[in-house]
Amino acid sequence: MINNTESTFTRVKNGRKYRSVRWARLVVILGFIVSVAFSITLVLGQSFTSPSDVLSVLLGHKLPGASFVVGQLRLPRAVISLLVGMSFGMAGVAFQIMLRNPLASPDIIGVSAGATAAAVFAITMLHLDGASVALFSISMGLLVALSIYGLSYRNGVTGTRLILIGIGVSAMIESITVYLLSQAQSWDRQEAIRWLSGSVNSAQLSQAQPLLISLLLFGGFLLSRSRDMEALRMGDDTAQALGINVNMTRITVMVSAVGLIAVGVAITGPIAFVAFLSGPIAMRLIKNKGALLLPSGFIGACLVLTGDYIGQFLLPSRYPVGVITGALGAPYLIYLIIRVNRKGGSL
Repeated sequence: MINNTESTFTRVKNGRKYRSVRWARLVVILGFIVSVAFSITLVLGQSFTSPSDVLSVLLGHKLPGASFVVGQLRLPRAVISLLVGMSFGMAGVAFQIMLRNPLASPDIIGVSAGATAAAVFAITMLHLDGASVALFSISMGLLVALSIYGLSYRNGVTGTRLILIGIGVSAMIESITVYLLSQAQSWDRQEAIRWLSGSVNSAQLSQAQPLLISLLLFGGFLLSRSRDMEALRMGDDTAQALGINVNMTRITVMVSAVGLIAVGVAITGPIAFVAFLSGPIAMRLIKNKGALLLPSGFIGACLVLTGDYIGQFLLPSRYPVGVITGALGAPYLIYLIIRVNRKGGSL
């Protein structure tokens, strides 16, 4: 009997160790892929800059031509793409885990729309920019998220109810955005429309600071709650049996995810489907063998980095990164809706 117990304990221990090693290996591989994508955006463009020259520029040396091309043009785009991609990826999978539904993305349920409408209002009506737009966007994104949560609450929150209410709220908010654009002055309207496409064309290194603070603050909090979030994936009853306050966890996770989304939207605009795609891709790779937050963040960063590079250099015309990610995400959304409708799946 003792031998059987020890054997079972050993198998469980070995299984946990295997899952941990596999998860760590996958995270390292994803991190390496992101590093390669980041490096390519610095080295290759309309012209080639040698890796040694790129490294010299990053170390602060002044090189004719390379200092401008790398330091002023490529580096800001790459840094902003990396940070905003990680923010969207982590926020998206946080919503999907919280509601146990792959359709519960900020893109779908109205959170991004609320942050977008606030930023458009700040740009076109209040003529704000920078940190003021970010604060305005965060406030409205949080208000919309809490409103959707409150409207969908009835003896608890179910993912399907929240998604349906979120889609309705999103449609209403998008009509407000259209109205704001129709009332804006022509210059402000052009700026807002460019921003609405989701772009890093005007990226500046100064914009990295609020993104980095947001990622460290909100993303760090989400990572600290990853065990609670993994318990939520097994169902509310299981999570409560493990001693987790389900409602409080959902609210705090929502606030953190909204913060990540709102700051990212304020800087680059709503880059379509990055938050929606990152979680399901991470889920296919992880296969229930580890936490999804960090892999989803790396996948989000990779999507934005590669999407921006494709939009700049690999197509006949230049397109904002949001157009590229939207083209990738729309077919997957249709596929996922059909699959969930047939099987009633969850993340």
